[in-house]
Amino acid sequence: MAQQNSSISLSTGQQMPILGFGTWHASGEELEAALDAALKAGYRHIDTATVYENERFIGNVLKKWLDSGRIKRSDLFIVTKVPPSGNRSGDIEKWLKRSLRNLHLTYIDLYLVHTPFAYQDAGEEFHPLNEQGEIMIDTDTDHLQIWSAMENQVVQGRTKAIGLSNFNITQIKKILDNAKLPVSNLQIELHVHFQQNKLVKFCQNHDISVTAYAPLGSRGFVEKIGKRDTVPDSLKNITVLEIAKKYEKTPAQILLKHIIQKGIATVPKSVNPLRIKENIELFDWKLETEDVDKLNALDMGESARVCDFRSGFFKSLSKHPEFPF
Repeated sequence: MAQQNSSISLSTGQQMPILGFGTWHASGEELEAALDAALKAGYRHIDTATVYENERFIGNVLKKWLDSGRIKRSDLFIVTKVPPSGNRSGDIEKWLKRSLRNLHLTYIDLYLVHTPFAYQDAGEEFHPLNEQGEIMIDTDTDHLQIWSAMENQVVQGRTKAIGLSNFNITQIKKILDNAKLPVSNLQIELHVHFQQNKLVKFCQNHDISVTAYAPLGSRGFVEKIGKRDTVPDSLKNITVLEIAKKYEKTPAQILLKHIIQKGIATVPKSVNPLRIKENIELFDWKLETEDVDKLNALDMGESARVCDFRSGFFKSLSKHPEFPF
């Protein structure tokens, strides 16, 4: 069993395992089997979101493990997120309570505002569409009111820490200037071709931990949205392959190590038991400075952003006054 022996400190004093198990685009029995394998491999940081529509499957596995005594609740670090359709101060509590029920938990370790923009409230419909097939946006988004409602969830004991996802520096600054409780984490797209150095540095200067999603470049999503020719495949990059050969590691292990060695948490997703096990085997070796520099040089900046919310039915989101990119 791999040892989850590396963590980062949040501004609340909590220790968050630096490597987590991502669950975006995973659901049903496949996810339950994968999460079971992940827990056996040593993962204790589990990342999900209401809009992933998989919290109840995660909850089934967590309940089984907790009821059996194989783990204690204090061993786990569970992250979930407010859906964009719940980005109103009066809706935060409702959605967090729903997540708690689905996850069979009494508290969340870290609760994030998933996006800085909001959709119109459509009940249980997470992506309400208009007649043109575009997301129906709510332009009255008030980040300060939302953050105040998030702070109240900490006071009420439903979550231990709160944070943001997909927010830009200007949006984060506005919250920091008015927050009573700290922004403990920012979750953003981050991988070798899109390293977000300015945003990461800003967070480090303000005691905000960073979590990288899509750390391997989310190739399946790239293909789906038609960016195959503009965003390179990091797992097939010649520099990555050469470094992997040098250390006798997989390309994925090199890419993940490059992130966590900088003190950035990450949440790779896999449903393959072998890859799940390989992805956590990162803590008994280190990349040499020259190899970190080679990987740093692969950064392409904004042109390599995959999740830009500008494709398919998301196109209308760029009209939202709080669209972050």
